[in-house]
Amino acid sequence: MPDDIDQAKRALRAELRERRRIRTSTERTQDEAALTANLTELLHRTGARSIAAYLSTPDEPTTRGFLRDADAEGVRILLPISRADGLLDWATYDGAEEDEDVLGMPTPTSELLSPLAINEVDLILVPAASVDRQGMRMGWGRGYFDKTLGSVEGCPPVYAVIFDDELVDTVPSERHDVPVDGVVTPGGITELRRS
Repeated sequence: MPDDIDQAKRALRAELRERRRIRTSTERTQDEAALTANLTELLHRTGARSIAAYLSTPDEPTTRGFLRDADAEGVRILLPISRADGLLDWATYDGAEEDEDVLGMPTPTSELLSPLAINEVDLILVPAASVDRQGMRMGWGRGYFDKTLGSVEGCPPVYAVIFDDELVDTVPSERHDVPVDGVVTPGGITELRRS
């Protein structure tokens, strides 16, 4: 059974990667403006003054405009840095230079904080490949965010940032997969029942 779930996840991830890869520049520009507005609305709705987020890659729904705006509003922003042991360190967003972590993901170059730094945030924004209507999040297969979310003390609201067509009826899931409270897409904010 776990092999069937793993196979289903791999097939769905491949399909989603291809869909993201072929998005047009016009779609990306429209999505960026709408997503930034929706992320800002979520920030204001939750009243969060400290958040954990991430620097999006070129194929992901972009978080960069939102991060600049939130930083300008004085929101403290922590960004993940992947470690070889499967944990995430954190660093504050400063809008300056970027580097890459052990997985080749974009990271800030500011002071490195421990994995425990995330325990101080009011809102967590995570990447995802897809999320289902019960809040089950399917990531990209390395488990970094599942480990992190499973260990956060008094976990604040968690929202996945995805494209509209990536909110689906069901995603393959395993015991270690951690659900989210909602999703933010270019089309809006969707609250989900956390299982």
